[in-house]
Amino acid sequence: MSVRRRVHQVANIVRDGGLRGLGARALGRVAARLGGDGEVFPVRLEDVRAADVTRRPPVVVPPMPPDGRLTVNWVCTPPSPGSGGHTTMFRLVEHLEAAGHTCRLYLYDVYGSRAADHEPGIRAAYPGFRGEIHDVTGGMADAHAVFATAWMTAYPVFNDPCAGKRFYLVQDYEPWFFPRGGLSALAENTYRMGFHGFTAGRFLAGKLHDDAGMAADSFDFGCDTTRYRLLDGARRDGVVFYARRLAPRRAIEVGLLALEVFTREHPEVVVHTYGEKIGSLGNGHIDHGLVTPDELNRIYNRCYAGLSLSMTNVSLVPHEMLAAGCIPVVNEAEHNKIVLDNEFVRYAPATPHELARAMANVVTMKPQDFDALATKAAGSVTGRSWDDAGRELDRLLRRELGTPEA
Repeated sequence: MSVRRRVHQVANIVRDGGLRGLGARALGRVAARLGGDGEVFPVRLEDVRAADVTRRPPVVVPPMPPDGRLTVNWVCTPPSPGSGGHTTMFRLVEHLEAAGHTCRLYLYDVYGSRAADHEPGIRAAYPGFRGEIHDVTGGMADAHAVFATAWMTAYPVFNDPCAGKRFYLVQDYEPWFFPRGGLSALAENTYRMGFHGFTAGRFLAGKLHDDAGMAADSFDFGCDTTRYRLLDGARRDGVVFYARRLAPRRAIEVGLLALEVFTREHPEVVVHTYGEKIGSLGNGHIDHGLVTPDELNRIYNRCYAGLSLSMTNVSLVPHEMLAAGCIPVVNEAEHNKIVLDNEFVRYAPATPHELARAMANVVTMKPQDFDALATKAAGSVTGRSWDDAGRELDRLLRRELGTPEA
C-alpha cells in the first residue's frame, strides 16, 4: 500500500508540475536534510490565485427533499493519527449520518496522494463513517451544505462550482499557527469568504465576528466519558504532559522547562509524557508517545495533575483529564477560560516556575482531599456529550437552509 501510494504521489507531482516539479521536490528534501526550508506549501497556489474573496459566487442550494434529509460535503486534509480536529469532525459527521443525512468526504492533499490511498486508514480509524470518499481536485457533487474544515480547505470550497451553502468548521484561530506573514494572511483571508462558521467554543465565534465580521455559531466541547473515566483501584504516582513538538501552539518548550523545575522539587513523582516520542527526560520519566484513548485513560488515572498548554484555542485534553480525575494545569489565557469554563481547572501564567508550582499544589494535597477533588472533577464533565454538539449542528443547518425539523 505504501509503495502504491508513493507511485501515485510521483505521478500526480509529474502531472501537475512536470519532471521539473519532481526534481524540485527532490531538491527540497535534500535542502531539508541540510537544514534548509524544504517544506511543501500547505495550500495549492492555483487555489489561492483563483479565489478572489471580494467576488463571492452566488449561493445556490438544491431543493430540499420532502423527508428533510440533507446532503453535506466535507472538505478536509487527510487525517493523521491522534488528530483531535479530525476526531471532532468525524463525530459531527457521524451524528448527521445517524440523523438520516448523507455526508461525503472530499480530501485535500497537497502531497499528491489519492483519496483511494487514504480510504483504508480512514475506514479503520473512523468505522462509524459510512459516506463516500473522493479527491476534491476532481470536483464536488452538488450538496445542500459544503463545509471547509481548515484554512487551506476553504480555498477549494470557495472556488468549486458545486451547489450548496458554504459553512466553515473552525476549531482554532489558524492565523496564529504561523509567524505574522504570508501564511497567516492567507489563513486569515479565509474568514472573509462569506462562509457561516461553526466554532469549537464561544471564544472563536466572538473573535471571528469581531475581527472579520463573520457570522458564526458555536458548540461546547463534549467529552467521551465512556472512554475517559475514573478506574476502580487506580493508584496515582505522577503528573502527565501532553507534549507535541509538531504543534508549536502546545508550547512544548515551556512545558518541558516546567517539568524540569517541578522534578527538582519532587523527584519522587513519575513524569508521563504522550502525544509523540520526545526522548528521555531522566530517571522517573515514561515517554509513552502516541497512545490509544484507552491507554491514555489509564495514564490519566495514574496521575494527580496534567499539564496541557494551549497558546491558541484549547484542546480536547483538559476535559478528558477531568473525566479521569486528573486535575488539568492550563496556561492562563482568555481563550482557555472561556472555552473550558470549569472550576476544577488550575490556571497559571505560562512561566515554567508558576506552572510547576500549580502542579505541586495538586500533588502535595492530602490523599483524602485529593480523592474528593478527583471525584468532583470527574463529575463536572459527565454531562458533556458530543451528541449536544451534533444537535447544535443539525439545528444550524436546518435554520440556515430553511429546512423544517425532521
